[in-house]
Amino acid sequence: MSPDDLHAAETVGTVIGQDLERYRAVRRRTETLAAPLSAEDQAAQSMPDASPTKWHRAHTTWFFETFLLTPYLTGYRVFDPRFGYLFNSYYEALGPRQPRPARGLLTRPSAAEVTAYRDHVDAAMARLLQGAPSQSVRERLDLGLAHEEQHQELILMDVLHLLAQSPLDPAYQAQAPEVRSDVEPERFVSFEGGLTEIGAGESGFAFDNERPRHSVYLSPYRLSDRLVTNGEWLAFIEAGGYARAEFWLSDGWATVAEEGWEAPLYWRREDEGWSVMTLAGRRPVDPAQPVTHVSYYEAMAYAAWAGRRLPTEAEWEAAARAPGAGGLRQLQGHAWQWTSSAYAAYPGFRPGAGALGEYNGKFMVNQMVLRGGCAATPPGHTRATYRNFFQPSKRWAFSGVRLADDGVAPEAEEVETIDDVFLKDVVAGLGASPKTLPSKYFYDAEGSRLFEAICDLPEYYLTRTEIALLREIAPDIAARIPSDAVLVEFGSGASVKTRILLDAAPQLSAYAPIDISKSALDEAAAALEADYPNLRIAPLVDDFTRALRLPEAVVGSVAVGFFPGSTIGNFPPEDATDFLRRAGDLLGSGATMVVGADVAKGADVLVPAYDDAQGVTAAFNLNVLARINRELRATFDLSAFSHRAIWNDRESRVEMHLVSQRAQSVSIAGRVFDFAAGEAIHTENSYKYRPEAFEAIARLAGWSVAQRWQSAKPAFGVYVLTR
Repeated sequence: MSPDDLHAAETVGTVIGQDLERYRAVRRRTETLAAPLSAEDQAAQSMPDASPTKWHRAHTTWFFETFLLTPYLTGYRVFDPRFGYLFNSYYEALGPRQPRPARGLLTRPSAAEVTAYRDHVDAAMARLLQGAPSQSVRERLDLGLAHEEQHQELILMDVLHLLAQSPLDPAYQAQAPEVRSDVEPERFVSFEGGLTEIGAGESGFAFDNERPRHSVYLSPYRLSDRLVTNGEWLAFIEAGGYARAEFWLSDGWATVAEEGWEAPLYWRREDEGWSVMTLAGRRPVDPAQPVTHVSYYEAMAYAAWAGRRLPTEAEWEAAARAPGAGGLRQLQGHAWQWTSSAYAAYPGFRPGAGALGEYNGKFMVNQMVLRGGCAATPPGHTRATYRNFFQPSKRWAFSGVRLADDGVAPEAEEVETIDDVFLKDVVAGLGASPKTLPSKYFYDAEGSRLFEAICDLPEYYLTRTEIALLREIAPDIAARIPSDAVLVEFGSGASVKTRILLDAAPQLSAYAPIDISKSALDEAAAALEADYPNLRIAPLVDDFTRALRLPEAVVGSVAVGFFPGSTIGNFPPEDATDFLRRAGDLLGSGATMVVGADVAKGADVLVPAYDDAQGVTAAFNLNVLARINRELRATFDLSAFSHRAIWNDRESRVEMHLVSQRAQSVSIAGRVFDFAAGEAIHTENSYKYRPEAFEAIARLAGWSVAQRWQSAKPAFGVYVLTR
């Protein structure tokens, strides 16, 4: 939940122009945030790191009284001299104070008395700011307002932690659940690095720890264009991430054992899945939302598991300063993003004189830097240079993860990326006549989910028929697999068929799925790692029709290809021949390949299998347009296209099409494609082979058919090919 369901006039980001109005806006917002809380809520302290809301309200008031009113407003009367002890936070120069862990014992003054204190100080600040404030007053006012904004975020952090301790799971502020958004595939954006400057300049407000501006040298690097999601974190959990020491720093692993961590803070395992405590109460974990409330230790472990790293704060800031923020999303206002940088002084930093010099410098040890702000951060409070910091074990902040990776030198960046290939294929297909799209792009995370749902439909016989046949013949297939072989799967699905082979052939030493969708690949790999701990998992993100080499971890092993699901039928016969030839080259000499291929049969069986009564196949077909919109910034209106499946007896294939319901134009990466009403995009062919036709294709591709099985009606074939 974003706490800023407040009127625009109450947000700090609104530039009002007059010092008094700026002051009043910030102070009103604090009271608005406290308003949903009872007096009991405001007095409680849930842990030593947190503070009661009543204390936050009083402390920020004490700040203005101590640093502005007492030194600058002639005749000012301190509200209560005892409050200096109660509400000083950490300023040693100002004397002793109430111990932080015992702030919750301050039942007095009451919340009502704190309100009176705030009113007293606010009235005096109005007198101070009515005239023409001096430069010193303005500087301290800016600091005081930014300081109160920090405590506004702390109020929400601390309230959430407090309410999470209650068995009632009370909401801070009731709010309808957010509509689940699709997760856009993760892409890594390259930055050249080089000599750059970070830190705040001399003009404008910034905290002292953001200065001085200074030069740093960055090697080429890459940042993920979005934050890690709850769904991706669930895969980490299911892969045993909290139980595998190899991913963790030593202190982090000790903390996991000591604290019993098994998920982010506020997550709870329920009968129906994971839930999470939010400011709106306890809710099911939304896989599409950025993960929050994870420590630096957890962020580091996740990055290690994902084969990535965390960015340095200099990398993050340089990217945040890039034009258009370098194509990165969720930079500000979603989750604080852990960096790998220890919190330390910039070169040339000097703390200020007096008590205000204690503001940041004294904390520059044993903490890590976070960047970017979160949903609880007041609007306009953060900037590219803003530095937050916490100890590495802390989790009650709204902290999340953006992954980084080492880049490549500019001269090495000529390698074509998967995104480049995707765009080229889409542009070429929609520019053809008739229009086409490659079916391999069906299988992003949502497409994979929809396909698994298709497999359970009563009309879709292929999956259950093939699974039944594989279970029957698995021992015969396993007998052809040598010891220490690697199973190379072309595409990654729900792993049911993969498990049949793995269970039948324990002599397999590794599993290497190849898929163009990293999310689908990660899910497939994670699903197997926990159940096959002795099996090396070596996924490869690549177009399996174009892959040139196997993952390094399995090079040198005898390879067994696995291509189930009748996916071979998506290729025209000449392309199927070419794919099988390429697969043979990839797997190497002496390889074996297991291929599933559907058998030709009547339209009364075939058409319903590709145009089901529930419309799941239609959603699957339309999802490729949603993926193009998301990844290539296209403008398809999905409601303006309909799904159509036909049986082409002459070509022996089922065809799927997306038919334009009206004349329209679609923009993709600056190109415009026109559609006439009734014009179709041919998205998939599913060839149905008679056994002799498939065997002829295999022979043309350089394979021998070592064995063939065929199920009873509806007929489906499985072939073992050898070279």
